[in-house]
Amino acid sequence: MEPVGKVKEGIIAALSTVVDPEVPINIYDLGLVYDLDMTPHGLVTVGMTLTAPRCPVAQTLPEMVKEAVAQVAGVTGVAVELRWDPPWSRARMTENGRWQMEML
Repeated sequence: MEPVGKVKEGIIAALSTVVDPEVPINIYDLGLVYDLDMTPHGLVTVGMTLTAPRCPVAQTLPEMVKEAVAQVAGVTGVAVELRWDPPWSRARMTENGRWQMEML
């Protein structure tokens, strides 16, 4: 099994490939990922939100996240939990995400 730190890096890299179609920035830099938990057996839980509760991709984006994370070496299972509290705001974005937003 891959070391936990290396798996977490892989998970973040995978999340960075999933782009919110409404705001063409990846969900990690956009700040939609609230937390990542992983058991010693490789089961990963991704706590995330969407930019708005009525987001048109509310049904598909979590599945895209699940599929991306499942491809990471060392991950044996993935659960995605949508959360609405606290609500998403631009303050949650990474520095890279804020830079990308300014370019739009």
